Amino acid sequence: MHRSRLKGHALLTAITLAALLTTGCSTDSPGATAPSPTTAAENPEADAAQEQLAVVAAPSGTATPTAVADAGEAGTARKSSLKVASYDRSSGRAVIEARSAVKPSTEPTAGSTPRSPAPGTGSPASPPATPATRPPVSVGDVIASAPAPGAPDGVLAEVTQVVGTSRDGATTVETEPAKLNSVLGDRKADGTVPVDPSAVEVDPLLQGVKVSWAKTGNLRFGPEGAALPLGSLRIDVGAAIATAEGAEGAPAASASASVKGFVQLAPEVAFSYDGSGGSRDSGTGAAPGGAFLGLSGDWVSQWSLKGRAAASSGGQPLRIPFAKLHADPVIQVGPIPVVVNLDMTCYIQVTADGRVTVDVEQDLKGDFRVGGTFSWAEGWTPVSESDMKGDPLKARVTAAGDVKAALGAEATVGLYGTVGVTADLAPYVRAHADASAELSSTGTATATGAYALYGGVDLTGSLHLQLTIFGTPVFQKKIPLGALHREWLLTKGEGTATTRPAAKTTG
Repeated sequence: MHRSRLKGHALLTAITLAALLTTGCSTDSPGATAPSPTTAAENPEADAAQEQLAVVAAPSGTATPTAVADAGEAGTARKSSLKVASYDRSSGRAVIEARSAVKPSTEPTAGSTPRSPAPGTGSPASPPATPATRPPVSVGDVIASAPAPGAPDGVLAEVTQVVGTSRDGATTVETEPAKLNSVLGDRKADGTVPVDPSAVEVDPLLQGVKVSWAKTGNLRFGPEGAALPLGSLRIDVGAAIATAEGAEGAPAASASASVKGFVQLAPEVAFSYDGSGGSRDSGTGAAPGGAFLGLSGDWVSQWSLKGRAAASSGGQPLRIPFAKLHADPVIQVGPIPVVVNLDMTCYIQVTADGRVTVDVEQDLKGDFRVGGTFSWAEGWTPVSESDMKGDPLKARVTAAGDVKAALGAEATVGLYGTVGVTADLAPYVRAHADASAELSSTGTATATGAYALYGGVDLTGSLHLQLTIFGTPVFQKKIPLGALHREWLLTKGEGTATTRPAAKTTG
Protein backbone atom coordinates (compact mmCIF):
# COMPACT_ATOMS: atom_id res chain seq x y z
CA MET A 1 0.00 0.00 0.00
CA HIS A 2 2.85 2.41 0.87
CA ARG A 3 4.52 1.69 -2.49
CA SER A 4 1.18 2.23 -4.24
CA ARG A 5 0.71 5.61 -2.54
CA LEU A 6 4.23 6.67 -3.66
CA LYS A 7 3.37 5.76 -7.26
CA GLY A 8 0.15 7.76 -7.07
CA HIS A 9 1.99 10.77 -5.64
CA ALA A 10 4.61 10.58 -8.42
CA LEU A 11 1.88 10.41 -11.07
CA LEU A 12 0.11 13.47 -9.62
CA THR A 13 3.41 15.38 -9.57
CA ALA A 14 4.07 14.51 -13.23
CA ILE A 15 0.60 15.67 -14.29
CA THR A 16 1.03 18.95 -12.41
CA LEU A 17 4.45 19.54 -14.01
CA ALA A 18 3.08 18.84 -17.50
CA ALA A 19 0.25 21.31 -16.94
CA LEU A 20 2.75 23.99 -15.93
CA LEU A 21 4.89 23.34 -19.00
CA THR A 22 1.82 23.45 -21.23
CA THR A 23 0.40 26.72 -19.91
CA GLY A 24 3.82 28.36 -19.59
CA CYS A 25 4.68 31.07 -17.13
CA SER A 26 2.56 33.93 -18.44
CA THR A 27 1.25 34.68 -14.95
CA ASP A 28 4.79 35.14 -13.70
CA SER A 29 6.22 36.93 -16.80
CA PRO A 30 4.27 40.04 -17.78
CA GLY A 31 6.35 40.49 -20.98
CA ALA A 32 5.46 37.08 -22.42
CA THR A 33 2.74 36.77 -25.05
CA ALA A 34 0.52 33.75 -25.41
CA PRO A 35 0.25 32.25 -28.89
CA SER A 36 -2.64 33.62 -30.92
CA PRO A 37 -5.05 30.86 -31.89
CA THR A 38 -6.49 33.10 -34.66
CA THR A 39 -3.31 33.11 -36.74
CA ALA A 40 -3.60 29.49 -37.79
CA ALA A 41 -7.34 29.80 -38.26
CA GLU A 42 -6.87 32.79 -40.59
CA ASN A 43 -4.17 31.02 -42.57
CA PRO A 44 -4.89 27.27 -42.46
CA GLU A 45 -2.66 26.64 -45.48
CA ALA A 46 0.43 28.20 -43.89
CA ASP A 47 2.01 24.82 -43.30
CA ALA A 48 0.99 23.34 -46.64
CA ALA A 49 3.95 22.49 -48.85
CA GLN A 50 4.05 24.28 -52.20
CA GLU A 51 0.58 25.73 -52.11
CA GLN A 52 -0.76 26.23 -55.66
CA LEU A 53 -2.41 29.62 -56.20
CA ALA A 54 -5.01 30.16 -58.89
CA VAL A 55 -4.27 32.82 -61.53
CA VAL A 56 -7.49 34.48 -62.73
CA ALA A 57 -8.77 37.88 -63.79
CA ALA A 58 -9.72 40.08 -60.86
CA PRO A 59 -13.51 40.38 -60.56
CA SER A 60 -14.89 43.57 -62.08
CA GLY A 61 -17.28 45.89 -60.32
CA THR A 62 -15.91 45.14 -56.85
CA ALA A 63 -13.85 47.15 -54.40
CA THR A 64 -10.15 47.52 -55.18
CA PRO A 65 -8.53 44.27 -53.98
CA THR A 66 -5.71 44.49 -51.44
CA ALA A 67 -3.43 41.93 -49.78
CA VAL A 68 -1.09 42.42 -46.83
CA ALA A 69 1.90 40.33 -45.72
CA ASP A 70 2.69 40.86 -42.04
CA ALA A 71 6.20 41.86 -41.04
CA GLY A 72 8.40 38.82 -40.53
CA GLU A 73 5.93 36.55 -42.35
CA ALA A 74 7.25 36.80 -45.91
CA GLY A 75 5.15 34.92 -48.40
CA THR A 76 2.02 34.74 -46.24
CA ALA A 77 0.06 37.63 -47.75
CA ARG A 78 -3.66 37.43 -47.10
CA LYS A 79 -6.66 39.24 -48.50
CA SER A 80 -7.25 42.39 -46.49
CA SER A 81 -10.10 44.81 -45.86
CA LEU A 82 -7.61 47.69 -45.94
CA LYS A 83 -7.37 49.99 -48.96
CA VAL A 84 -4.83 52.46 -50.29
CA ALA A 85 -6.66 55.79 -50.11
CA SER A 86 -3.79 57.71 -51.75
CA TYR A 87 -0.22 57.07 -52.86
CA ASP A 88 2.67 59.27 -53.99
CA ARG A 89 5.16 57.25 -56.02
CA SER A 90 7.89 59.91 -55.88
CA SER A 91 7.97 60.12 -52.08
CA GLY A 92 6.58 56.69 -51.21
CA ARG A 93 4.05 58.19 -48.81
CA ALA A 94 0.67 56.43 -48.65
CA VAL A 95 -2.56 56.73 -46.71
CA ILE A 96 -4.12 53.45 -45.60
CA GLU A 97 -7.75 53.13 -44.56
CA ALA A 98 -10.17 50.41 -43.57
CA ARG A 99 -13.00 49.98 -46.07
CA SER A 100 -15.61 50.62 -43.38
CA ALA A 101 -15.46 54.09 -41.90
CA VAL A 102 -14.83 53.09 -38.30
CA LYS A 103 -12.48 54.63 -35.82
CA PRO A 104 -9.45 52.63 -34.72
CA SER A 105 -9.93 50.43 -31.70
CA THR A 106 -8.18 47.69 -29.80
CA GLU A 107 -9.85 45.09 -32.03
CA PRO A 108 -7.66 43.71 -34.81
CA THR A 109 -8.32 44.98 -38.32
CA ALA A 110 -9.79 42.36 -40.65
CA GLY A 111 -7.04 40.63 -42.54
CA SER A 112 -4.35 41.47 -39.98
CA THR A 113 -3.04 40.08 -36.72
CA PRO A 114 -2.65 42.26 -33.59
CA ARG A 115 0.99 43.13 -33.15
CA SER A 116 3.31 45.83 -31.85
CA PRO A 117 5.85 47.76 -33.93
CA ALA A 118 9.13 45.93 -34.36
CA PRO A 119 11.90 46.97 -31.94
CA GLY A 120 14.06 49.78 -33.22
CA THR A 121 11.60 50.93 -35.87
CA GLY A 122 10.02 53.77 -33.92
CA SER A 123 10.40 57.41 -34.93
CA PRO A 124 10.51 60.58 -32.81
CA ALA A 125 7.68 61.88 -34.99
CA SER A 126 5.63 58.73 -34.56
CA PRO A 127 5.61 57.41 -30.97
CA PRO A 128 4.68 53.80 -30.34
CA ALA A 129 1.00 53.18 -30.92
CA THR A 130 -1.19 52.74 -27.89
CA PRO A 131 -3.97 50.14 -27.80
CA ALA A 132 -6.50 52.94 -28.45
CA THR A 133 -4.73 54.14 -31.63
CA ARG A 134 -3.19 50.97 -32.97
CA PRO A 135 -2.46 51.50 -36.72
CA PRO A 136 -3.78 48.93 -39.19
CA VAL A 137 -0.26 48.28 -40.52
CA SER A 138 3.21 48.08 -38.98
CA VAL A 139 6.75 48.64 -40.15
CA GLY A 140 7.81 45.73 -42.32
CA ASP A 141 4.31 44.95 -43.63
CA VAL A 142 4.07 44.58 -47.43
CA ILE A 143 0.99 45.94 -49.21
CA ALA A 144 -0.16 44.79 -52.64
CA SER A 145 -3.01 46.81 -54.13
CA ALA A 146 -4.81 47.15 -57.44
CA PRO A 147 -4.82 50.66 -59.02
CA ALA A 148 -5.69 53.29 -56.41
CA PRO A 149 -5.79 57.10 -56.23
CA GLY A 150 -2.33 58.35 -57.18
CA ALA A 151 -1.28 54.83 -58.21
CA PRO A 152 -2.76 53.98 -61.62
CA ASP A 153 -0.21 51.17 -61.95
CA GLY A 154 -1.05 49.62 -58.58
CA VAL A 155 1.02 49.46 -55.40
CA LEU A 156 3.55 46.90 -54.19
CA ALA A 157 5.35 48.49 -51.25
CA GLU A 158 6.83 47.77 -47.82
CA VAL A 159 6.00 50.02 -44.87
CA THR A 160 9.17 51.68 -43.55
CA GLN A 161 7.58 54.10 -41.10
CA VAL A 162 4.17 54.67 -39.55
CA VAL A 163 3.74 58.45 -39.47
CA GLY A 164 0.46 58.53 -37.59
CA THR A 165 -3.25 57.74 -37.52
CA SER A 166 -5.93 60.41 -37.76
CA ARG A 167 -9.18 60.45 -35.84
CA ASP A 168 -11.11 59.10 -38.79
CA GLY A 169 -8.87 56.02 -38.89
CA ALA A 170 -6.64 56.96 -41.87
CA THR A 171 -3.01 55.96 -41.29
CA THR A 172 -0.17 57.75 -43.08
CA VAL A 173 2.90 55.62 -43.78
CA GLU A 174 6.23 55.88 -45.56
CA THR A 175 7.01 53.03 -47.96
CA GLU A 176 9.63 51.71 -50.33
CA PRO A 177 9.16 49.42 -53.36
CA ALA A 178 8.83 45.73 -52.52
CA LYS A 179 9.21 42.55 -54.54
CA LEU A 180 6.73 39.82 -55.38
CA ASN A 181 8.59 37.12 -53.48
CA SER A 182 7.81 39.01 -50.27
CA VAL A 183 4.10 38.27 -50.77
CA LEU A 184 4.24 35.02 -52.75
CA GLY A 185 6.96 33.27 -50.74
CA ASP A 186 7.38 29.57 -51.51
CA ARG A 187 3.99 29.17 -53.15
CA LYS A 188 3.35 28.36 -56.82
CA ALA A 189 1.18 30.02 -59.45
CA ASP A 190 0.69 29.52 -63.16
CA GLY A 191 -1.96 30.81 -65.53
CA THR A 192 -2.91 32.89 -68.57
CA VAL A 193 -5.50 35.67 -68.32
CA PRO A 194 -7.19 37.28 -71.36
CA VAL A 195 -7.14 41.09 -71.50
CA ASP A 196 -10.66 42.52 -71.55
CA PRO A 197 -10.82 44.43 -74.87
CA SER A 198 -13.35 46.89 -73.47
CA ALA A 199 -10.82 47.94 -70.82
CA VAL A 200 -8.16 48.86 -73.39
CA GLU A 201 -7.75 52.60 -73.94
CA VAL A 202 -7.10 53.40 -77.60
CA ASP A 203 -5.64 56.73 -78.74
CA PRO A 204 -5.96 57.12 -82.54
CA LEU A 205 -2.95 58.90 -84.05
CA LEU A 206 -4.27 59.23 -87.61
CA GLN A 207 -7.54 60.46 -88.99
CA GLY A 208 -9.88 57.66 -89.99
CA VAL A 209 -8.67 55.10 -87.44
CA LYS A 210 -11.61 53.03 -86.19
CA VAL A 211 -11.73 50.76 -83.13
CA SER A 212 -14.03 47.78 -82.54
CA TRP A 213 -14.12 45.19 -79.79
CA ALA A 214 -16.22 42.29 -78.64
CA LYS A 215 -16.75 40.76 -75.23
CA THR A 216 -19.40 38.57 -73.64
CA GLY A 217 -22.71 40.39 -73.42
CA ASN A 218 -21.49 43.50 -75.25
CA LEU A 219 -20.81 42.49 -78.83
CA ARG A 220 -19.87 45.12 -81.39
CA PHE A 221 -19.15 44.79 -85.09
CA GLY A 222 -16.23 45.96 -87.16
CA PRO A 223 -16.59 48.91 -89.56
CA GLU A 224 -16.90 46.48 -92.45
CA GLY A 225 -19.78 44.64 -90.82
CA ALA A 226 -17.83 41.53 -89.83
CA ALA A 227 -18.60 39.97 -86.46
CA LEU A 228 -15.61 39.92 -84.14
CA PRO A 229 -14.69 36.86 -82.09
CA LEU A 230 -15.30 37.40 -78.38
CA GLY A 231 -12.30 38.85 -76.57
CA SER A 232 -10.91 40.53 -79.70
CA LEU A 233 -9.87 44.10 -80.35
CA ARG A 234 -9.80 45.37 -83.95
CA ILE A 235 -8.20 48.54 -85.31
CA ASP A 236 -8.89 49.67 -88.89
CA VAL A 237 -6.59 52.16 -90.62
CA GLY A 238 -6.08 53.78 -94.00
CA ALA A 239 -3.12 56.06 -94.68
CA ALA A 240 -1.27 57.60 -97.60
CA ILE A 241 2.50 57.21 -97.75
CA ALA A 242 4.06 60.00 -99.78
CA THR A 243 7.30 59.54 -101.68
CA ALA A 244 10.01 60.66 -99.29
CA GLU A 245 12.08 63.71 -100.19
CA GLY A 246 15.62 62.82 -101.13
CA ALA A 247 14.86 59.16 -101.84
CA GLU A 248 16.03 57.57 -105.05
CA GLY A 249 13.68 58.57 -107.86
CA ALA A 250 11.82 61.04 -105.66
CA PRO A 251 12.34 64.16 -107.82
CA ALA A 252 10.83 62.43 -110.83
CA ALA A 253 8.08 60.57 -108.99
CA SER A 254 5.13 62.39 -107.52
CA ALA A 255 3.11 59.24 -106.99
CA SER A 256 2.39 58.04 -103.46
CA ALA A 257 1.44 54.71 -101.94
CA SER A 258 -1.42 53.90 -99.62
CA VAL A 259 -1.94 51.29 -96.95
CA LYS A 260 -5.38 50.14 -95.88
CA GLY A 261 -6.44 47.30 -93.61
CA PHE A 262 -6.96 46.14 -90.06
CA VAL A 263 -5.22 44.46 -87.15
CA GLN A 264 -7.22 42.18 -84.87
CA LEU A 265 -5.76 41.10 -81.52
CA ALA A 266 -6.83 38.87 -78.65
CA PRO A 267 -4.01 39.54 -76.14
CA GLU A 268 -3.40 37.42 -73.04
CA VAL A 269 -1.07 37.94 -70.08
CA ALA A 270 0.92 34.87 -69.02
CA PHE A 271 2.18 34.73 -65.42
CA SER A 272 3.90 31.98 -63.46
CA TYR A 273 5.88 31.76 -60.23
CA ASP A 274 7.56 28.90 -58.41
CA GLY A 275 8.81 29.71 -54.93
CA SER A 276 10.66 26.41 -54.51
CA GLY A 277 14.20 25.57 -55.52
CA GLY A 278 15.60 29.08 -55.05
CA SER A 279 17.52 30.60 -52.18
CA ARG A 280 16.40 31.88 -48.81
CA ASP A 281 16.89 35.54 -47.88
CA SER A 282 15.83 36.30 -44.35
CA GLY A 283 15.08 39.89 -45.30
CA THR A 284 12.79 39.37 -48.28
CA GLY A 285 11.67 35.78 -48.09
CA ALA A 286 12.38 33.04 -50.59
CA ALA A 287 13.92 34.01 -53.91
CA PRO A 288 11.97 31.95 -56.43
CA GLY A 289 13.24 28.96 -58.33
CA GLY A 290 11.25 29.93 -61.43
CA ALA A 291 9.10 32.69 -62.92
CA PHE A 292 7.62 33.86 -66.22
CA LEU A 293 6.02 37.06 -67.48
CA GLY A 294 4.88 37.46 -71.04
CA LEU A 295 2.30 38.43 -73.61
CA SER A 296 0.66 36.03 -76.01
CA GLY A 297 -2.41 35.90 -78.19
CA ASP A 298 -4.00 35.48 -81.58
CA TRP A 299 -3.22 37.84 -84.45
CA VAL A 300 -5.27 38.47 -87.57
CA SER A 301 -4.52 41.17 -90.14
CA GLN A 302 -5.71 41.87 -93.64
CA TRP A 303 -4.25 44.79 -95.48
CA SER A 304 -3.26 46.13 -98.87
CA LEU A 305 -0.39 48.24 -100.21
CA LYS A 306 -0.94 50.13 -103.44
CA GLY A 307 1.20 52.54 -105.45
CA ARG A 308 4.78 53.66 -105.25
CA ALA A 309 6.68 54.58 -102.11
CA ALA A 310 10.23 55.37 -101.10
CA ALA A 311 12.13 55.27 -97.84
CA SER A 312 13.88 58.31 -96.47
CA SER A 313 17.44 59.11 -97.46
CA GLY A 314 19.94 56.55 -96.35
CA GLY A 315 17.55 53.65 -96.75
CA GLN A 316 15.95 54.06 -93.32
CA PRO A 317 12.39 52.70 -93.16
CA LEU A 318 9.47 55.08 -92.88
CA ARG A 319 7.42 54.26 -89.75
CA ILE A 320 3.96 55.75 -89.23
CA PRO A 321 2.31 55.04 -85.83
CA PHE A 322 -1.47 55.05 -86.15
CA ALA A 323 -2.80 54.02 -82.71
CA LYS A 324 -1.61 53.74 -79.09
CA LEU A 325 -3.18 51.23 -76.73
CA HIS A 326 -2.96 51.01 -72.93
CA ALA A 327 -4.42 48.70 -70.30
CA ASP A 328 -3.75 47.85 -66.65
CA PRO A 329 -5.37 44.44 -66.21
CA VAL A 330 -5.38 43.10 -62.65
CA ILE A 331 -4.77 39.39 -62.29
CA GLN A 332 -5.63 37.71 -59.01
CA VAL A 333 -2.84 35.37 -57.90
CA GLY A 334 -4.56 33.68 -54.99
CA PRO A 335 -5.39 36.55 -52.59
CA ILE A 336 -2.79 38.87 -54.18
CA PRO A 337 -3.73 41.46 -56.83
CA VAL A 338 -0.94 41.64 -59.42
CA VAL A 339 -1.20 44.68 -61.70
CA VAL A 340 0.05 44.17 -65.25
CA ASN A 341 0.84 47.24 -67.36
CA LEU A 342 0.37 46.81 -71.09
CA ASP A 343 1.25 49.43 -73.71
CA MET A 344 1.14 48.89 -77.44
CA THR A 345 1.74 51.09 -80.49
CA CYS A 346 0.38 49.93 -83.85
CA TYR A 347 2.27 51.20 -86.87
CA ILE A 348 2.80 51.02 -90.62
CA GLN A 349 6.39 50.72 -91.81
CA VAL A 350 7.61 50.91 -95.41
CA THR A 351 11.06 50.37 -96.87
CA ALA A 352 11.28 51.01 -100.61
CA ASP A 353 13.55 52.44 -103.30
CA GLY A 354 10.95 54.57 -105.05
CA ARG A 355 11.05 52.62 -108.30
CA VAL A 356 8.68 49.68 -107.87
CA THR A 357 4.91 50.09 -108.03
CA VAL A 358 2.85 47.44 -106.30
CA ASP A 359 -0.74 46.42 -105.74
CA VAL A 360 -0.69 43.67 -103.13
CA GLU A 361 -3.10 42.44 -100.50
CA GLN A 362 -2.35 39.89 -97.78
CA ASP A 363 -4.43 37.93 -95.28
CA LEU A 364 -2.34 36.92 -92.25
CA LYS A 365 -3.31 34.72 -89.29
CA GLY A 366 -1.41 33.15 -86.43
CA ASP A 367 -0.29 33.56 -82.85
CA PHE A 368 2.68 34.84 -80.88
CA ARG A 369 4.28 34.54 -77.45
CA VAL A 370 6.97 36.81 -76.03
CA GLY A 371 8.38 37.24 -72.56
CA GLY A 372 11.04 36.29 -70.09
CA THR A 373 11.45 33.08 -68.14
CA PHE A 374 13.58 32.58 -65.04
CA SER A 375 15.19 29.48 -63.61
CA TRP A 376 17.61 29.43 -60.71
CA ALA A 377 20.16 27.50 -62.77
CA GLU A 378 20.08 29.71 -65.91
CA GLY A 379 18.78 33.09 -64.74
CA TRP A 380 16.54 35.12 -67.04
CA THR A 381 16.25 33.96 -70.64
CA PRO A 382 14.08 35.36 -73.44
CA VAL A 383 11.07 33.71 -75.04
CA SER A 384 10.02 34.70 -78.58
CA GLU A 385 7.70 32.52 -80.62
CA SER A 386 5.42 33.16 -83.55
CA ASP A 387 3.46 30.85 -85.83
CA MET A 388 1.88 32.84 -88.64
CA LYS A 389 0.77 32.08 -92.16
CA GLY A 390 -0.15 34.50 -94.92
CA ASP A 391 -2.11 34.12 -98.11
CA PRO A 392 -1.94 36.61 -100.99
CA LEU A 393 -5.31 37.99 -102.00
CA LYS A 394 -3.84 40.13 -104.75
CA ALA A 395 -0.36 40.49 -106.21
CA ARG A 396 0.88 42.84 -108.91
CA VAL A 397 4.38 44.28 -109.25
CA THR A 398 5.41 46.76 -111.93
CA ALA A 399 8.94 47.84 -112.94
CA ALA A 400 12.13 46.83 -111.14
CA GLY A 401 12.87 47.39 -107.51
CA ASP A 402 12.18 46.39 -103.93
CA VAL A 403 9.53 47.25 -101.37
CA LYS A 404 8.81 45.92 -97.90
CA ALA A 405 5.80 46.98 -95.87
CA ALA A 406 4.81 45.94 -92.34
CA LEU A 407 1.64 46.41 -90.33
CA GLY A 408 2.99 45.75 -86.86
CA ALA A 409 2.79 46.46 -83.12
CA GLU A 410 5.39 47.39 -80.53
CA ALA A 411 4.40 46.28 -77.03
CA THR A 412 5.72 46.64 -73.50
CA VAL A 413 4.62 44.49 -70.56
CA GLY A 414 5.42 45.26 -66.92
CA LEU A 415 4.25 44.93 -63.32
CA TYR A 416 3.20 47.73 -60.95
CA GLY A 417 4.51 50.46 -63.26
CA THR A 418 7.86 48.88 -64.18
CA VAL A 419 8.71 47.77 -67.72
CA GLY A 420 9.72 44.11 -67.89
CA VAL A 421 9.50 43.04 -71.53
CA THR A 422 9.47 44.93 -74.83
CA ALA A 423 8.58 43.25 -78.10
CA ASP A 424 8.16 44.42 -81.68
CA LEU A 425 5.98 42.12 -83.78
CA ALA A 426 6.09 43.07 -87.46
CA PRO A 427 4.27 40.85 -89.97
CA TYR A 428 5.21 42.12 -93.44
CA VAL A 429 4.94 41.66 -97.18
CA ARG A 430 8.00 42.05 -99.43
CA ALA A 431 8.10 42.42 -103.19
CA HIS A 432 11.12 42.16 -105.47
CA ALA A 433 11.11 42.61 -109.24
CA ASP A 434 13.81 42.26 -111.89
CA ALA A 435 12.91 43.90 -115.16
CA SER A 436 14.29 45.71 -118.17
CA ALA A 437 12.39 48.63 -119.67
CA GLU A 438 12.20 50.01 -123.20
CA LEU A 439 10.81 53.47 -123.86
CA SER A 440 8.53 53.83 -126.92
CA SER A 441 7.82 56.90 -128.98
CA THR A 442 4.31 57.05 -127.55
CA GLY A 443 5.64 57.69 -124.06
CA THR A 444 5.06 54.20 -122.65
CA ALA A 445 7.56 51.70 -121.28
CA THR A 446 7.45 47.93 -121.65
CA ALA A 447 8.97 45.94 -118.78
CA THR A 448 9.80 42.27 -119.09
CA GLY A 449 11.10 40.21 -116.21
CA ALA A 450 10.32 38.23 -113.05
CA TYR A 451 8.81 39.18 -109.75
CA ALA A 452 8.32 37.49 -106.39
CA LEU A 453 6.11 38.31 -103.43
CA TYR A 454 6.98 37.14 -99.90
CA GLY A 455 5.20 37.18 -96.58
CA GLY A 456 7.07 37.16 -93.31
CA VAL A 457 7.29 38.17 -89.67
CA ASP A 458 10.04 39.86 -87.67
CA LEU A 459 9.98 39.63 -83.88
CA THR A 460 12.52 41.54 -81.78
CA GLY A 461 12.69 42.96 -78.25
CA SER A 462 14.45 42.73 -74.90
CA LEU A 463 14.12 41.90 -71.21
CA HIS A 464 14.62 44.71 -68.71
CA LEU A 465 16.22 45.03 -65.29
CA GLN A 466 12.83 45.59 -63.69
CA LEU A 467 11.94 41.92 -64.04
CA THR A 468 13.85 41.51 -60.78
CA ILE A 469 10.57 42.62 -59.18
CA PHE A 470 10.01 38.86 -58.83
CA GLY A 471 12.81 38.84 -56.23
CA THR A 472 15.31 37.25 -58.61
CA PRO A 473 19.01 38.16 -58.87
CA VAL A 474 19.78 41.42 -60.65
CA PHE A 475 21.11 41.40 -64.20
CA GLN A 476 23.11 44.44 -65.24
CA LYS A 477 21.93 45.02 -68.81
CA LYS A 478 19.03 44.43 -71.14
CA ILE A 479 18.81 40.91 -72.52
CA PRO A 480 17.82 40.83 -76.21
CA LEU A 481 14.91 38.54 -77.07
CA GLY A 482 16.85 37.52 -80.14
CA ALA A 483 15.64 38.30 -83.64
CA LEU A 484 13.01 35.89 -84.88
CA HIS A 485 12.75 36.08 -88.67
CA ARG A 486 10.50 33.91 -90.81
CA GLU A 487 9.70 34.41 -94.47
CA TRP A 488 7.68 32.42 -96.98
CA LEU A 489 6.94 32.73 -100.69
CA LEU A 490 3.45 33.99 -101.46
CA THR A 491 3.64 34.03 -105.23
CA LYS A 492 6.03 34.57 -108.12
CA GLY A 493 5.72 35.04 -111.84
CA GLU A 494 7.08 36.33 -115.09
CA GLY A 495 5.44 38.56 -117.62
CA THR A 496 5.33 41.80 -119.46
CA ALA A 497 3.79 44.98 -118.14
CA THR A 498 3.29 48.30 -119.91
CA THR A 499 3.56 51.47 -117.85
CA ARG A 500 4.30 55.14 -118.25
CA PRO A 501 7.97 56.04 -117.77
CA ALA A 502 8.98 57.08 -114.26
CA ALA A 503 9.74 60.66 -115.33
CA LYS A 504 6.16 61.17 -116.47
CA THR A 505 4.29 59.35 -113.71
CA THR A 506 1.49 61.46 -112.24
CA GLY A 507 -0.24 59.03 -109.90
